[in-house]
Amino acid sequence: MSRCTAPVHGHRTASGRDNCPACRGGGYRTYGRYATYPSYTPKLSSSRGGSSSSGQKVKASWSSPGSNILYSPAEIRTLTPVRKNVVKRSELPDLRDVFLCHAWEDRKGVAEELHDILETKGVTVWFSEKDVQLGSLLLREIDKGLAKSRVGIVLVTPSFLKRVRGEGIADKELSALLARDLLVPILHDTTYEALREVSPLLGSRSGMNTIDDTMEEVADKLAELITVV
Repeated sequence: MSRCTAPVHGHRTASGRDNCPACRGGGYRTYGRYATYPSYTPKLSSSRGGSSSSGQKVKASWSSPGSNILYSPAEIRTLTPVRKNVVKRSELPDLRDVFLCHAWEDRKGVAEELHDILETKGVTVWFSEKDVQLGSLLLREIDKGLAKSRVGIVLVTPSFLKRVRGEGIADKELSALLARDLLVPILHDTTYEALREVSPLLGSRSGMNTIDDTMEEVADKLAELITVV
């Protein structure tokens, strides 16, 4: 391959360029006496999963080899200790897979939708619409549901936030439930900022969000979380 002679002889004239075995006929431009070469813009390599600041989604350690379900770093951090307790509790008899806590107002809407999707995936659900009497206190409902299930999910909606605010649940009371690492919040039509306003402790725990995943995808993650081979 011919080498450019510019470092030694320069290319400030047309004859200098023409005498160069590498650049004769090349695509440079001259402005006055000086030559400028075609600008080079390096290509930036792209990576799957967006920018590194947002975190690349990955498979979980409990995913099966053929699984295509991906989790965000925040979901992995939250669900890993929950998964460890799910495995421990898998040996206990007569437990349902998932306890679904929700506001009473959501029982015929989004809560029933999630319940039905989970059951189509073979997940047994402790569902307050069927298993809790009308008027039961939220904390008592959660405590009872967790005792009978391998993992608990709290469906956080605007109606749920109103219920938490109305019952005046203290973080001291809620901390005893969260300390078990069995409770995962699932946000729907609301934000963590709104949740932290009524329950800073529950709002400090990452979970899943239907802004990021469809309800079907949330159910897939829950089904994978409780599957112990």
